[in-house]
Amino acid sequence: MSEPKTGQVFQAPNALRLKVGGSRLGAIDPAAIAKAEAALKSLSGNFTQWLNDEITKLEGARQTVRSDGPSAENMESLYLRAHDLKGLGATYGFPLITRIAGLLCRLIDDKAKRLQAPMSLIDAHIDAIKAAARDDIKTDDHPIGKILVQELEGRIKEFGA
Repeated sequence: MSEPKTGQVFQAPNALRLKVGGSRLGAIDPAAIAKAEAALKSLSGNFTQWLNDEITKLEGARQTVRSDGPSAENMESLYLRAHDLKGLGATYGFPLITRIAGLLCRLIDDKAKRLQAPMSLIDAHIDAIKAAARDDIKTDDHPIGKILVQELEGRIKEFGA
């Protein structure tokens, strides 16, 4: 017969729990949250300008693709600009822009198919983003926002992205 095996169990410290407030997960300091929210609110006056700056960068990437052609490098730049807007649109108060930029990313996400994406469909996404910002259309609850998203999604399905 073999001898019984013995072992020891070690309880690893929960580093996350220590970082968020000690022994209870719900012990996050409400004052710290309030301070962060106040800081974000104080910056919100800059959101429109920052959003417009990002849209200008996207437009610049589009113009480079138009003037120099859809090379791998130019399309990567366009993708990165769209990806930035996908991440920032909702932060700047425009979840619709996040959604449209996400659709554009989906269209040109695959590097192998990126160069085949129809420029007219890329243009439609960028123009929709610009229109949403210009006309202050923030969500797809807005009738125009809803139509834009539905149309773009349909066109992407047709393309097969």
